[in-house]
Amino acid sequence: MGGLRELAAPFVALGPSGVAVRDRLKHLTAEDEHVLRLVGDHLGALASRDLKTRCAVGLDHDAGRWAARKRAVTGVSSSRWAGSITKATHDQWALARRGQLAHIQRLEAGVRMIAHRLSLPVGEKGTKHAPGGYASRREWHAKARRLHVLTDRLHAVRAGWEAGVVRVVRGGKRLLTTRHHLDAARLTEEEWRTRWQAERRFLQADGESGKRFGNETIRVTPEGEISLRLPAPLAYLANAPHGRYVLASRVRFAHRGEQWADRIHANRAVAYRIHEDPARGRWYLTASWTNPAAKTVPLAAVRAGGLVGVDTNADHLAAWRLDEHGNPGGAPRRFGYDLSGSDAQVRHALTGLLHWARRHHLALAVEDLDFTAETTREKHGRRKRFRTLVSGMPVARLRARLVSMAAALGIPVVAVDPAYTSRWGAQHWQQPLTTKTRKTTRHDAAAVAIGRRALGHPVRRRTAPPPHDRSDRAGHRTVQAPPGILGREGPRPRIPGPRTRSLRAGRGANAGDQDTQHRSGRPAEHESWQQDTLPLSL
Repeated sequence: MGGLRELAAPFVALGPSGVAVRDRLKHLTAEDEHVLRLVGDHLGALASRDLKTRCAVGLDHDAGRWAARKRAVTGVSSSRWAGSITKATHDQWALARRGQLAHIQRLEAGVRMIAHRLSLPVGEKGTKHAPGGYASRREWHAKARRLHVLTDRLHAVRAGWEAGVVRVVRGGKRLLTTRHHLDAARLTEEEWRTRWQAERRFLQADGESGKRFGNETIRVTPEGEISLRLPAPLAYLANAPHGRYVLASRVRFAHRGEQWADRIHANRAVAYRIHEDPARGRWYLTASWTNPAAKTVPLAAVRAGGLVGVDTNADHLAAWRLDEHGNPGGAPRRFGYDLSGSDAQVRHALTGLLHWARRHHLALAVEDLDFTAETTREKHGRRKRFRTLVSGMPVARLRARLVSMAAALGIPVVAVDPAYTSRWGAQHWQQPLTTKTRKTTRHDAAAVAIGRRALGHPVRRRTAPPPHDRSDRAGHRTVQAPPGILGREGPRPRIPGPRTRSLRAGRGANAGDQDTQHRSGRPAEHESWQQDTLPLSL
């Protein structure tokens, strides 16, 4: 198979597990903002203290220690505030652990790649699957030094991982680093301090089913009235019974407002978060809740009516409609976006794609992309344009938003293995789909390859039977390779023996890729057929 890796089976992507909607808090009074800042600063200090305690415990944390943390916070706030704080800090510690593990994996990949390239002679060219040696002796020496640096860094991070030591910054490491580069960020120290305090405030409360309107700590009524339970030291600020403070602002969720109203009328849990945007001088309220686990549509049912193959690129989505047999129909579509602007560009492109698929009652087929190992400087150090191109592709944003937006419209999404889709799509589909009035791009051909793989068909297209008088007498060559045939999408090995009148065995343009022609007797067909071994001149 020439080093081709095994392809993963396509699957129907799961829908989102939760929903989050946001609305602006308008018409807040100066007293409202003052109370929100006081409460947020007080609870933020408690969250910082609890996070320090959680990080100090490390891997020895258990239910007893969690209860002790909660009791310590309850005395200076309330039981529900303490529950929200301890859960949030534990989740932040767990997120830091996952980031630490990902960092270890990136370091290991970098060490392996540098060690591989150092083992090769200087100037040796690479292959399609692995880079070659370094270009010069100077670069080889620099990378040898970098190998020692990465190895030492890997040992240090791995020791911290085994000991359960994590490093977390409440407010964000990026904003903390900005403090030392205020001129580059075009911020004054006062502006930076305002953003830092806003990020470190804690004004979020988990919901609880069975309680009034689904949340006792931050309560939002169906009419949009917002009230919060004040911590014990700040109870003197209450303007409502039972130590509550009612804001002058009212909210109305335009997006998924009916779902939110149904939940609070049924007293189902809804979590709320209040946060400030100092750059705009605005306050926002975010409501979130979990969705029940929904059963995915069977893959066979998704394939029944065909689907739309989608190729993700740095500046557009290339899509092509395919029927259930894998045949592209109509014209390809392109949905562009500009990543230099706001995220609305991505949402606008996805909206156009989803509405087009819904009009035709078709599912979507996308690549299950993951570029964490393909953007490393160790593998593509000199190919800066390629690294910039791959890094600029909005993989995470597209993956999260496409699945959630498609689930809201009831459109299934099939994820496929991205291996070789661009190469084989261009090889087998770009030229046949190009006409005098339509120029098929490499991305359009990749969309066809993605769609065919999602449908269970090989990427290679069918070819017409050969004409008469070529030793096979119009032997049938149009049988599709079923999904169970191993190697149906790879180049077939060279077979000794005469193939044409003018070229010896193993020669010619298609000598190493004979499967693309679906020659009979090869893995591309069900039925057997053999080329006559006698010379054609006899």
